[in-house]
Amino acid sequence: MDFGIKGKVAIVTGTNRKGAMGAAIATTLAREGADIACVDIVMPGCEEVAKSVRDLGVKAIAVKCDQSDYEQVKAAVAQIKSELGPPEILINNAALLRGGGRIEKTTVDDWKNLLKIDLDGPWYWTREVWQSMVDKKFGRIINISSIAGVQGGFGQVNYSAAKGAVISLAKTAALEGARAGITANAVTLGVVDTAGFHGETMDRIKMQIAMREFGKPADVANLCAYLCSVQAGYITGQDIHVMGGLDLFTY
Repeated sequence: MDFGIKGKVAIVTGTNRKGAMGAAIATTLAREGADIACVDIVMPGCEEVAKSVRDLGVKAIAVKCDQSDYEQVKAAVAQIKSELGPPEILINNAALLRGGGRIEKTTVDDWKNLLKIDLDGPWYWTREVWQSMVDKKFGRIINISSIAGVQGGFGQVNYSAAKGAVISLAKTAALEGARAGITANAVTLGVVDTAGFHGETMDRIKMQIAMREFGKPADVANLCAYLCSVQAGYITGQDIHVMGGLDLFTY
C-alpha cells in the first residue's frame, strides 16, 4: 500500500539511538518515502540515525534542539524549512521519563523541569509547524503518550500529568485542524522494550500484560506510519493504545 507521503517532510523528535522508538519511527516513515528531520539534544546518536535514514534513499538531517526552549524549537523549524522544506508531519516522541517521587516529595523544580520538556516541547513544535501544514492543506501530528497519562503513575505525578496533557493537546489540534487537512492523534504506550528489559520487576510487569510480552519499537512505528498516511485522513482526535492489553483487566 502506498501511504502517499513520499517527499513529505517529517519531524521526528527523540532520535538519538538506533533501535529505539524515535529511530524506528523515522526509519519507517523514510521507507514510505518521507524526508526526515531527526531531532534530539544528543547529536552523535542523532547524526548516526540520520545517516541510516539517508541510506534508505531519502533526505535526512540531524537537528540539535532542546525542546524545552521555545527559541531553539523556533530556530530548528526554520532550519528544517531551509534544508528540507515545510514540515507536514510531526511526531512528538521526545520526552524525559523521570518521576519526581510521591506528590509530597516532588519538588517544584522536578515538576517544572519535566513539564518543560514533556509538555511545553510538544506544544512548541505544534505551534511552529502549524502554519506550514495549513498552507499545504495537509498535516499529521502524533503525540506519543504513556499509560501513566491515562491511569496515573505511582511516584510519577509530573510525568503522568504531562503525558495526560499531550493527549488533550492532540485532541485540541484535531479540532482546530479538522477543516485545514490536519489530523492529530495520540499514541499511548504501555511498555515498549528498547533496551532488552529483564529482571524481577520487569517480569512482574509482563504478567500484567494480557499478551504476556512487551511491545517493540516497530509496533509503534507501524501505527505512526499509517496515521501519517493519506488513507488515515479521517482518523483524528483519537487516543490509540499500543500496550498489548496492559490496560485490560487480567490475572
